[in-house]
Amino acid sequence: MDTIIFDVDDTLYDQAQSFHKTVRKLFQEPFSNEEIDQLYKASRKYSEILFDQSEAGELSKFEWQTGRIIAACKDFNIPMDTEKAAIFHEMYVAEQKNIRLFPEVEELLNALYKEGKQLGILTNGEEKHQAMKIKQLGLTHWIPVERTFISGTIGHAKPKREVFDFIEEKMDLDQTKTVYIGDNFEKDIIGAKQAGWQAVWMNHRKKNLPPNATYKPDKEVHSAKELLDLFVK
Repeated sequence: MDTIIFDVDDTLYDQAQSFHKTVRKLFQEPFSNEEIDQLYKASRKYSEILFDQSEAGELSKFEWQTGRIIAACKDFNIPMDTEKAAIFHEMYVAEQKNIRLFPEVEELLNALYKEGKQLGILTNGEEKHQAMKIKQLGLTHWIPVERTFISGTIGHAKPKREVFDFIEEKMDLDQTKTVYIGDNFEKDIIGAKQAGWQAVWMNHRKKNLPPNATYKPDKEVHSAKELLDLFVK
């Protein structure tokens, strides 16, 4: 592969850590790690649903940001109103200012950079928030700003074909020599495959492949170590 493009959230770092810390700080209940993991997974599920509605203009950004934790808490009969959800979001964003790359991802980026591979970033989300995470992770050390793409800036979001076409033009890349790495099957794998790219599913949450999936990843890995081993022999 000549070009490797990465998703950010829960692909390059463990997004659940920020969520766990926020829950521990805001809630008085003595939740177990397993219980917080289940709440996190529910929150991510609703985040994807509400993000799409926000992109379609059906919800405000605030409704997306607060609605995901409200819906997740409802699944587990945990009291959560809009005011507390807004506080949760603010604390969650603050925690994300402390995120760190998986150590193996940092090793992978170093190796690919030294090999002269063309590296890029494609992430869904609001421009300012995603740019903050990209800066915190130090990704510009390997990937220049002109090869960093945020859906909120582009005006299209994964898995829409338009966002992949936009990047192809901007990076002048060859579809057949391009691979996209992401954790979300619907947004990342389907999006990349329908654009004609190869796709690696960073499935460290060990989700099941959707039944009767039209597309399948070219490779599936379950940890940052497996991702590193896939590219660095």
